[in-house]
Amino acid sequence: MHTVDAKEIENFAKDSSHWWDENGPFRPLHRLNPVRLQYIKDRICEAHGLDPQNLKPYKGLSILDIGCGGGLVCEPMARLGADVTGVDADSNAIAVAREHAKDGGLDISYKAASSEQLIKDKKRFDIVLALEIVEHVADVDGFVRNCVDLCAPDGVIVFSTLNRTAKSFVLGKIAAEYIHGWVPVGTHDWKKFLKPSELAQAVRAAGAEVRNIEGMVFDPAAREFKRSARDLDVNYFMTVAKTA
Repeated sequence: MHTVDAKEIENFAKDSSHWWDENGPFRPLHRLNPVRLQYIKDRICEAHGLDPQNLKPYKGLSILDIGCGGGLVCEPMARLGADVTGVDADSNAIAVAREHAKDGGLDISYKAASSEQLIKDKKRFDIVLALEIVEHVADVDGFVRNCVDLCAPDGVIVFSTLNRTAKSFVLGKIAAEYIHGWVPVGTHDWKKFLKPSELAQAVRAAGAEVRNIEGMVFDPAAREFKRSARDLDVNYFMTVAKTA
């Protein structure tokens, strides 16, 4: 089983040096990162009975970020006390992530690897993050199964991805790539977007269960991303529990 899509990695690798440029090709990820981090924090604290007001609520937890890119999520996870591992099939991105973490004095374990390669290490994590990655893999079912396998018993997996709807085609593909230029042309293949029901089916087939689904929308008036309990039409989060 191979979950890595070589063409997708090649597409992202050409921009790897710009991961931490807030106005560069990864600008949308910087813009939506605060919303992602808050959603993740809510779900982790809920699952593990942690105090979200604690300065280091993740202390004692191991977190794996699959498809970590330049480390935009890994670094805040580490600052909140977690033992963080970031993996990405793009070795260029991993090099950028390592250098940025070093400059920030953060101890994060980065590996240029696929999820299946990581399974061979037989290490399991309390939290597995798969953010804006499942729509880029070659084998969705295999990738989801790997995420579940890499999660410790009673652990939590958080996905965030794009829904496959007419609205997401207009906003997530045409507008984002061709009108606003938020991301480089060719970043997304709308046909690879996943409906929540499809991702949920893959989760159940992998032996886990869905615990939460929540949308993320762009507010043009405020020019920022916000969470939405009802609107899953474009972006959405899904939290999955791996029962013992």
